[in-house]
Amino acid sequence: MIRRTDLTMMTTKTEPSSQKRFWLITAIALGTMLNPLNTSMIAVAFSRLQEEFEVGYSAISWLIATYYVASAVAQPVMGKLGDLFGRKRLFLIGLGLVTLSSMLAPLSTSIGWLMAFRVIQAIGTSALFPSGMGIIRQVVTTNLARTLGIMSIFSSTSAAFGPSVGGFLLHYSDWPALFMINFPVILISFVLAVRLMPKDGAAKKPENGALDGWGIAFFIVLIVTWLFFFLSIQSGINWWLLAAGLGLSAGFYAFEAKRRHPFVDVRFLAGNRQVTLVYAQFILVNIVFYSVMFGIPSYLQQVREFDSQQVGLLMLAISGFGVVVTPLVGRWIDRAGSKIPLITGSLIVLSGTLLLLTLHDNTSQVWIFSVLAVLGISSGFHNLGLQSTLYASVATTETGIASGLFMTSRFMGTILSSSLLGAAFGHGITTGKLHGLAVACAVISVLILWLSLRLPARAGAVKRAS
Repeated sequence: MIRRTDLTMMTTKTEPSSQKRFWLITAIALGTMLNPLNTSMIAVAFSRLQEEFEVGYSAISWLIATYYVASAVAQPVMGKLGDLFGRKRLFLIGLGLVTLSSMLAPLSTSIGWLMAFRVIQAIGTSALFPSGMGIIRQVVTTNLARTLGIMSIFSSTSAAFGPSVGGFLLHYSDWPALFMINFPVILISFVLAVRLMPKDGAAKKPENGALDGWGIAFFIVLIVTWLFFFLSIQSGINWWLLAAGLGLSAGFYAFEAKRRHPFVDVRFLAGNRQVTLVYAQFILVNIVFYSVMFGIPSYLQQVREFDSQQVGLLMLAISGFGVVVTPLVGRWIDRAGSKIPLITGSLIVLSGTLLLLTLHDNTSQVWIFSVLAVLGISSGFHNLGLQSTLYASVATTETGIASGLFMTSRFMGTILSSSLLGAAFGHGITTGKLHGLAVACAVISVLILWLSLRLPARAGAVKRAS
């Protein structure tokens, strides 16, 4: 509830100078890039970590999955805590947690310890995005959409460039460097945040049940159950886990629908069918994207025996073409809406996954780069197209709810990608198993195309003022 005094403060605040706003956005952008960067940067280190800790790919899939489970749960929780206790406080606490995890992770003596420190990192980075975006909406009063667009592109770009950065670090150093690289980013973000972020007011007293602790616990059990089910597929479908997953999903829906402050607002989803389809499509898009982002580097290193620098250069195809295509797709969506661009992107990602079937033990690096470039182009279509469709489908007052669930959808997709990779590569990586992964991604791409075809003709079209 917004009080009259709050409205007075909101209407009388003055926006910072353009220079101060630039450095404030820089502080937030550097902080928010830590999650996607650390998400994808570690992809090229999987082979090295398997060798270091003497574990199979199934353990590596859990290294991915635990990070995303922690992120999916922590994002909305940290956003709520920022609203209650101060966004600047939560932003700085988040940076502190990332610092702690980046110091301890290189000292890990087992894959279990590394998972634990990565979970701390996930919680810390999850505090940065909601706090940072809240501060931007609080401070920036003009060109807000442009600013939010810059933040979105910055985050997507850091995720796409992560494998290339990781490849170079691994080539010239070792896997601990993937954590040490965070320190310059953390330091700059921290100094700018302390100096430029507006001071927090007094902490608010949370309403009874506002954090929905039972809903959070229910959600964790639900996600872990489905993880165990998907990881079990490699040795045969576990029908008990499938039944438990379906039962818990139905129970979670019924439970959250009755909550005054639900962890996942299922009533919002039920009342916005178009938005729900966007979330479903974004989950599927991220399954394919991160299956490629994590699976291809391991294949190139273990089967093709490329070094980390070569892998990093090849993975630039995904990030580079994604960056080039994104602004062009943005102009197209402004003119025609997002349906046709999303259909085009779906056809491209389907083509890219099928082209993975042409990779063999003697395929040239030029052709590998070309196939990855096709997949990189498709990412530029989907990220922007789905966001445009989402925000054109919800009222301004629902932006916060819609954005939070959109990020949760991303993490759900990445969680499922780790399960798919565990099923595909759990007993070793071969070219044949890569082709099996490609077929699975192609099937998912067909579903993505089907959902794109179901969009209204002018979905995501910009409503221009008369």
